[in-house]
Amino acid sequence: MARATGRPIAELSGQFIHTLVPIAFGYMLAHYFSLLVLQGQAVGYLISDPLGHGSNLFGTAEWLVNYNLISFAAIWYVQILAIVGGHVGGIVLSHERGLDTFSSARQSIRAQEWMLFVMVAFTCLALWILSAVTTATG
Repeated sequence: MARATGRPIAELSGQFIHTLVPIAFGYMLAHYFSLLVLQGQAVGYLISDPLGHGSNLFGTAEWLVNYNLISFAAIWYVQILAIVGGHVGGIVLSHERGLDTFSSARQSIRAQEWMLFVMVAFTCLALWILSAVTTATG
């Protein structure tokens, strides 16, 4: 990007760094979604017996975690949507920042071509990893 525009890399990095936030959020959601859905249910019984002494403060100490609450396929689809959505959001933000930063739309697109290819490669890699785990287990 710096070579294509003639601007210093430090300046461009500072202007475009926020475009990575949706990507990071997408990966975080994909990684922790199943943990939040399944282990988040434990809050119900842990809040009734926070010290593990057998108390039942709110009447929820007998609750159990329902591992059938959501299917593996649904978790997989949420992970895919989170990853693809995060990358699309990052590309849209990057394009909007590019239009504000560069003098023409052509220069903006030219400066961001490499980033688009890298993001497509990361998305494909993440989807391949998700599909490899799914096909290996079922």
